[in-house]
Amino acid sequence: MTTVTTRLSHSFSGALRTFSFWVANGTLGLPVLEGIDYQFVLAEEPSALEQVYAIFANVIVMDDDGTVLNAKYAERRAAEWLRSYVDPNYSMEPELEHWERALHEAPPREDPAGR
Repeated sequence: MTTVTTRLSHSFSGALRTFSFWVANGTLGLPVLEGIDYQFVLAEEPSALEQVYAIFANVIVMDDDGTVLNAKYAERRAAEWLRSYVDPNYSMEPELEHWERALHEAPPREDPAGR
C-alpha cells in the first residue's frame, strides 16, 4: 500500500512565514494593533499564541492550486482577536465564529512516517 503525501503550497508557506515574522517583530495586523504592545502576552501566555495561529490557519483560504487568496484577511482576524484579548474596550466586528477560533486536534507525538 502506497501512502500519498502532499506538501503545503509555496504560497501558503510564504503566507505563514510572513505572518510569523509579523507576530515575532510586533507588527501583526497593522493598523488593528497599532500602538498595542501584545508581545508580553504571547510570551507569558502560550495559549494566546496558539489561538492567534489557530485563527490564521482556520480563516486562510487557498484555491485548487494552493494559492492563498486571503492572507491579509486571515491576519486581520487573528489581530482583531489579539487586540480584544489585550484591550477589554475593543470589540471585534463581526465577532469570531466558532469555526474561526476552533483548536483542532494536535498531531501524534510520533511521526507516522517514522522520520
